[in-house]
Amino acid sequence: TDLRPLDILSEAVPAGGPARGMRVFQVQGVRGFQLSASRPRALGFPASRLFIHCDRFPEEFSIIVTLRALRAPAKRNEYIFTLMVEESPSVLVGLRYAPDKLHFLFWSQERAGGWQTRVTFANVSLSDNQWHTLVLAVSGQSFSLTVDCSIPKDVVVETPFPASLSVRRASFYLGNRRRRKGVFTGLLRQLVLLPGADATPRICHAVNFKVATLSVPTVLQDVPAKPVSNEVLKYPYETDMKVTLGARPRCTKQEKAQFWFNASRRGLYLCNGSTWLSMLEVQHRLDYVEEYQNLVTNSETMGIEVFTIPKVGLFAATANRITPPGSAIYRWTDGKFVHYQNIPTYQAQSWKYFTIGKKIFLAVANFEQNERGQEFSVIYKWSRRKAKFVTYQRITTHSARDWEAFVIEGEAFLAVVNHREGNNHNIDSVIYRWNPRTGLFETNQTIPTSGAYDWEFFTIGPYSFLAVANTFNGTSTKIYSHIYIWLSGSFQLFQSILTFGAADWEVFHIGDRVFLAVANSHSYDSEMPAPSNFYAINSSIYELNITAQMFVKFQDLLTYSALDWEFFSVGDDSFLVVANSFDGFTFSVNSIIYRWQGYEGFVAAHHLPTVGCRDWEAFHTAEGSYLFYSSAKEPLSKVLKLKTT
Repeated sequence: TDLRPLDILSEAVPAGGPARGMRVFQVQGVRGFQLSASRPRALGFPASRLFIHCDRFPEEFSIIVTLRALRAPAKRNEYIFTLMVEESPSVLVGLRYAPDKLHFLFWSQERAGGWQTRVTFANVSLSDNQWHTLVLAVSGQSFSLTVDCSIPKDVVVETPFPASLSVRRASFYLGNRRRRKGVFTGLLRQLVLLPGADATPRICHAVNFKVATLSVPTVLQDVPAKPVSNEVLKYPYETDMKVTLGARPRCTKQEKAQFWFNASRRGLYLCNGSTWLSMLEVQHRLDYVEEYQNLVTNSETMGIEVFTIPKVGLFAATANRITPPGSAIYRWTDGKFVHYQNIPTYQAQSWKYFTIGKKIFLAVANFEQNERGQEFSVIYKWSRRKAKFVTYQRITTHSARDWEAFVIEGEAFLAVVNHREGNNHNIDSVIYRWNPRTGLFETNQTIPTSGAYDWEFFTIGPYSFLAVANTFNGTSTKIYSHIYIWLSGSFQLFQSILTFGAADWEVFHIGDRVFLAVANSHSYDSEMPAPSNFYAINSSIYELNITAQMFVKFQDLLTYSALDWEFFSVGDDSFLVVANSFDGFTFSVNSIIYRWQGYEGFVAAHHLPTVGCRDWEAFHTAEGSYLFYSSAKEPLSKVLKLKTT
C-alpha cells in the first residue's frame, strides 16, 4: 500500500500562490488560509488529481486537519471539507463541526439508493480562536478522533465505512459543500489524507501538538519558498540603482538620481540634485497621544458633536447638563476651540448635525422639562444672515437621549430615542419623516424601546439598517437590543442581540468587512444576586456574516461602564476608542484606544486618563488629527492630538 500522504490543501493551491477565494493570515505565529464564501466552487478540484491510479476511496485511512475556528453561534455547522459527485447534492465524504461537536459524514451504497451516515464526536471544543490539530482514524466500524494529541475519542457505529467507495467524477471542496451555507469561517493550515494507517504516531511527536504537521502547503510554511532565480539581480543595469538607508542624507548634484528609503516612515524619495522628492506616499502611524486643549464647559458635558459648516468653518457643540446657561457651540479658531454661541437646553444629552439640501440643522436631545413644565427637544437651523443657529422646530420627547439623522431613497428622516416617561422605561421611540411641502418633520413610525440610549443608522449595499441600544426595562439591564432593516417603507426587526445596559452602537468598516460594536454600561437584574462589580463588564464587537445574514460575535473587550465607542483611522491603521466612565469605585478611569491587528482583532494600544468619560469624537484639520472627549462629572472636556510618525 502506498502510504504517501495525500495533501488535499496543497492540491487546491496553484503553484504561483493561493487561489482566488483564499487569503493567507498569520495568527499566533502560524499561517493559515482564510476561505471566501463568495465562490465555493472555486475552492474545489477533481479527486482524480489525488487518486491517480485508482478511483476508489481507501477503506482504512486517517484525515489530519490543523485549523483555527472562530467562535460560532449555537447550532451553526461549518464544513472543513467535502467530497461530492458533480451531478449529486450528496456528500460522499465530509467533515464538519459545530461549536461543541465534530461530524464525519460518508455515503454508503451497499443498499439500493444509498444513504448517508453521520459519526458524531461530542464535547469537542474547537470554536475558541485557538489552533488545533485533529487526527481522525477510520477502519471499518471504528472511528477514532485525537485532538491535540490528547486521549482519543473512540466511536463504533453499525454501518462500516464502505470497502469500495467510488470517487469517479467526484471533486474535493475546501471549507464548503459546494454552496455558501456552512462555509468554514476560520483558518485552515493542514488537510491531509493518509491511506492505510493511523497517523497519530506520526503526528504526536512534535513539540507543539496543536500545530503538528505531516504536510503543509509551501506558502504556509515557516520559511518562505526560495525563488527559482534571483530576479533582482537578473538584469545587470539594475545594479546601477543606489538606495540609501538611515537618517536623511544630503541631496546635491553628486547624489542626483539616487534614492533614499526612510524605513521609519516607509517613504521612498528621489534626489533631483537639490531636494528629496517623495516617490512613495508616506502613511502616517499613530505614535502617541498628547493633551492639546483643556476646554472649560458651561457644566458637565453629556455629549459632543463635531461638524463643518461649508465656507464657515469647523464647530463643536457640547450637550451640557445645567440650565442656565445651557449648552454651547465652539468654533475652531487659530488651532483651538473658542466659544461661539450659547443655546438654552434642559439637561441636554446629545446633539446631531445634518443637512437637507442647502438647509443646515442641529438637533438637541433634552432630558428634562423646561421652566413651564414642557418637555421638548429642539431642532435649530443655521441662519446665514445672523451666522447663528436659531430655533426651527420643537418636538415633544420623553427624556430624550439621542437623535439620528439619515436619508433613505432620497427622503430625509430623523429618529429620537425616548428613554423613559416618568418611571416607565418601556415606551415608544419615534422616527420622523421630513415633509418638503411643510418644511417640518412629521411622525412616520414608532418603535417600542426599553430605556433606550442610542440609535445607529448604517447601510450595507442597497439595504438600510437602524440599531437601537436598549438599556433598562425597569427590572434588568440584561435585555435585547435590536437591529431593524428598512423594508416596504418601514423598519422591520432584523436581529436581536443580548446586551447589558447598552449605551451606544458604533458601526464601522475595515476593508470589505462590516463591524458593529456595543458599549455595555452595567449588569443589573433585580431578581438575581448582585455581581461583585456591576460595571466591569465585556463590551462586544460583532461582524456581519454575509452567509448567515446576521451579525456574529467577533470579540469581547473588558470595559468599565462603557458609554461610547468611536472608530477612527490614522494612515493605514484602524482604531477604536472606548469611553470608560466608572469602575465601581471611582470615575477616574482610563479610557483605551484599541488598534486593529487583523485576524487577532483589536488590541489595547494606548491608555488615556479620563474622568467620567461620556463621549468621544474624532476629527481632522489641516494641522493634524484629534480626539475630543467629554466628561459627565466635571465641567472640563479635553482635546487630544494624535502624534504620528
